[in-house]
Amino acid sequence: MGKGVTYLTREGYEKLRKELEQLKTVKRRQLSKAIGEARAHGDISENAEYDAAKEAQGLNEKKVSELEEKLATAQILDNENMSKDEVLIGATVKLKDIGSGEELEYTLVAEEEADYSQNKISVTSPVGSGLINHKKGDTVEIKVPAGVLKYKVLGISR
Repeated sequence: MGKGVTYLTREGYEKLRKELEQLKTVKRRQLSKAIGEARAHGDISENAEYDAAKEAQGLNEKKVSELEEKLATAQILDNENMSKDEVLIGATVKLKDIGSGEELEYTLVAEEEADYSQNKISVTSPVGSGLINHKKGDTVEIKVPAGVLKYKVLGISR
């Protein structure tokens, strides 16, 4: 994968675009107002509220520029043209835990889209990177801090 390129699903791209819009409009207005209120409290040289508001503004602007950069270099994954028999970013993988017999399902996504509560795991996570390029029927051993996970790939979908 290219250096400096962020691979995102269409859904992930839209989520980041909405977050950026929120930071540039609502959040900027809130922070500006907070700075104005803190400034109104008098001497800004020893004003902790003012310092905190300015710091929050700086962090917001940093996040805005990071998101703008990410979106500018984003490559949206087109699931139509991707291999359907190989585990790649954007794929949903059905697995069987060989140890417990439990069946699991994960969708592999970019780090920015990972959300464990929705079974979306990052391709850079130990499990995500361990599954990449495997095919249906493969048995995969993945080293994690707690030991070794053994999975059988039952199916791959997009």
